[in-house]
Amino acid sequence: MSDRYQQFTSTGFGRGLARRLGLPTPAPLRRFRPGDPVVAGPVLSGAAEGSRLGEAITGVLRAAGAEVRTEAAADARFSALIFDATGITSSAQLEQLRAFFAPVIRQVDTCGRVLVLGTPPEETTDVAERVAQRSLEGFVRTVGKELKRGATAQLVYASEGAEGSLGSTLEFLLSAKSAFVSAQVVRVGRAEVPEVDRDRPLRDEVALVTGASRGIGESIAETLARDGAHVICLDVPAQGADLANVANRIGGSALQLDITAEDAPRRLVEHVTERHDGLDVVVHNAGITRDKTLGRMDEGRWGSVLAVNLTAQERINEALLAEGSPLRRGGRLIGVASISGIAGNVGQSNYATSKAGVIGLVQGLAPLAARRGATINAVAPGFIETKMTAAVPLLIREAGRRMSSLSQGGLPVDVAETIAWYANPGSAGVNGNVVRVCGQSLLGA
Repeated sequence: MSDRYQQFTSTGFGRGLARRLGLPTPAPLRRFRPGDPVVAGPVLSGAAEGSRLGEAITGVLRAAGAEVRTEAAADARFSALIFDATGITSSAQLEQLRAFFAPVIRQVDTCGRVLVLGTPPEETTDVAERVAQRSLEGFVRTVGKELKRGATAQLVYASEGAEGSLGSTLEFLLSAKSAFVSAQVVRVGRAEVPEVDRDRPLRDEVALVTGASRGIGESIAETLARDGAHVICLDVPAQGADLANVANRIGGSALQLDITAEDAPRRLVEHVTERHDGLDVVVHNAGITRDKTLGRMDEGRWGSVLAVNLTAQERINEALLAEGSPLRRGGRLIGVASISGIAGNVGQSNYATSKAGVIGLVQGLAPLAARRGATINAVAPGFIETKMTAAVPLLIREAGRRMSSLSQGGLPVDVAETIAWYANPGSAGVNGNVVRVCGQSLLGA
């Protein structure tokens, strides 16, 4: 679906008029294409005194072929600014953030990246350090709102000993794959990370995507297949024709199944065991809406949304995390939540409840998944350009597009790329995270 306002403001006349009227001028976002480098230009790297991640950051950047600089020239443009703030242990030392970023923040290039790395506040023992590290969130979220021309800012909290687990996350956040992700907080823990083929990280793996016949699910299936996975595309029998088309196009296989059926978890486990001898990635994308304000919400609308969006995920995850399930060690369970589950939305008490429940499911199962040698995470999409949002009334649709720091809607591939990062074997240290794919929406936290 085309964004005619963005097309208009991309012209000289439109851009000038929008600025005179104080209207947003959304920049076209740079999205990943196979063969693109992780970063297209120089990266400026800095650190607070006593920080611990410098060697790991430099190693990731050099492995990605980036040009790393530690000093800025006045006329330089940077694809990314990275600051290691793990050495900040008091509020007085937060001045080091300003000292590094203030002179160079205007030198961030179009669609550039700002990354700050810190220590998870909950893992510190000193109160002053915990205060200082928690302060990084306010700084990064503000930077995300101040950046222009499609640039984004992120905060990565890395646990002690997680230096070797950072590669997949830093590469994702630095690259065009994270085009519609901004002002997010990602936690990376200590983990054993295997050698990964950057171009085909899911080679020889089996991935299951529910709701794969169209929209975001179709894009997820395409992206995981691009990364080397054999994708089992699952949807209800009514979507059988579209489902088969998607599966055939990406070289995957189709499974027609109603995930709300009583025997769905058992049938799913049997199918994977018999046909594929194991499963590496599960993406719970299937979801429905049945909108009404609470006073008009009947039991059928409430129950159907909760059954598809939440209860089915609970039951399938329970089966896959049980002993003897086909989920292989290193498996990835990935849920699709929504910013409605974070901020709420008029007329969506059922939907928002179900999506908040997905977030609770991730947080509740993360320790169990870790003991099973797996991870569980979720994405929370904001306004994404789909057939569903195309049917939204014009004024509401325009508000949804503009109410973010990037002043535009995202694309299904933006959700898919974030899920592919979770699915990457190199993301073994990423567990229990909920990342919004919303361009830093002004709604919610």
